[in-house]
Amino acid sequence: MASARLLNSKSHLIPGKLKVSELIFEVPKDYTNPERGTIQLFARSVIRQEKPATVPSEEDIRKKAQKPYFVYLQGGPGFGCPPPQNSWITNAILDRGYQMLYLDQRGTGLSTPISAATLALQGDTHRQADYLKLFRADSIVRDCEAVRKTLTAEYPIELKKWSVFGQSFGGFCILTYLSFYPQGLREAFTSGGLAPVGKTTDQVYKATFQKVIERNKAYYTVRCTLFGGSHYGNRHLWFEKWLLISRLQKYPEDVETVQSLCFHIKAKGGLALPSGGKLTVRGLLTLGRAFGAHGGLDVVHDLILRCNTDLAQFQFITRPTLSALESALTFDDNVIYAVLHEAIYCQGIASNWSAERVGRKLTQFQWLVGSPQSAAAVRDGPLYFSGEMIFPFLFDIFPELEKLAQVADIIANYTGWPDLYDESQLARNEVPLYSATYIDDMYVDYDLAQDTAKLVKNCKQFITNSMYHDAIRSKTDLVLKELFALRDDSID
Repeated sequence: MASARLLNSKSHLIPGKLKVSELIFEVPKDYTNPERGTIQLFARSVIRQEKPATVPSEEDIRKKAQKPYFVYLQGGPGFGCPPPQNSWITNAILDRGYQMLYLDQRGTGLSTPISAATLALQGDTHRQADYLKLFRADSIVRDCEAVRKTLTAEYPIELKKWSVFGQSFGGFCILTYLSFYPQGLREAFTSGGLAPVGKTTDQVYKATFQKVIERNKAYYTVRCTLFGGSHYGNRHLWFEKWLLISRLQKYPEDVETVQSLCFHIKAKGGLALPSGGKLTVRGLLTLGRAFGAHGGLDVVHDLILRCNTDLAQFQFITRPTLSALESALTFDDNVIYAVLHEAIYCQGIASNWSAERVGRKLTQFQWLVGSPQSAAAVRDGPLYFSGEMIFPFLFDIFPELEKLAQVADIIANYTGWPDLYDESQLARNEVPLYSATYIDDMYVDYDLAQDTAKLVKNCKQFITNSMYHDAIRSKTDLVLKELFALRDDSID
């Protein structure tokens, strides 16, 4: 495979003694048919900027800059990388002797970004869908390999391979990388990123819906925590302590609050959002995608509380609250996520809107049946929020997604997806893989992840039930400590 063509490189010093280089590459749009043209990739490399005691020679400068690369692949799909100075892992990785590369995956960030307007340049809906088919993990890892060959062309042989780190969907990409281009990798790390290799979209959503149900119960239910051991010499004192702890649990009062809010939205026929979209009952109930992150239950409660407070004072929901709701709900700025989310699991079959089909069969998600303001959504008992699922109705309520509804339907019904993984190659994998795996992960099911771990030779895991999917952001130092311990420690 050819290397990428470096079009532009500019370097800047930023606070914290970091030197950041902004890089623009040109790569084939379609690696199987280079005649289809090119797209651009944007990346930022970052190294420590040190002030030497003596004036170094050009050769010394060149060698000092040639540190092993550590490449960060963002979760998603459809999200670009943060600037290095704003990333939670930059300093920790540089301290371990690497230089970092933050690569905006194709179609995200500054890498020929995809929006309804840029997609329209491709032509009709079928041409737009054909273009989007080129933005899955198989193309992303080809981009990585093309960029690696360019950046390490003048490096000594021992530095030509690089290390990769994948958060969530970034980890999915790494399993594709290990399947088809392991020769480019020195080592690989994932956090919440062991993809469900060999599983269908229906199998994925049957598993993740159960995790969403668990998180809804945690959101709504008063749970009692009992002390073990001593009664502190006083049974009455121990009982009072137990009562105090039981009151510190989550949000049972939101059972009624969410019902009332849904009745309000239904009575109004939906609420106009600042961007021009329309908040429906079903749209509101997709807020649960936040449940899988640290503090996610509190994020959702805060939004529900804001709505309830507005209604109590004014009998309508204020613009600031509607803006906050819209920000939490919409994918108008990240359309790849909405259009390709189910396709990231597909190999040779169509997803056919799997999340909706699976969810409609579950009692807790009967609000997926019927009209956007269906009375089935507003019922006795807790209304369960959905999780990291994309439903066709989202393309009716957000303006940018509405323009892509036909394209999304073509993608959902496409059966020609190529393989994303080579299980025989994974079974003989020689590249060390170190994975942080979360038992209570709402987005990447733990049991499916364990099935994958059994398929991949040389995979070591840090497994915990004390962290959630976003732990690399919320508990950065702890996760990195455990991952590098897997690399550096021997069990024999």
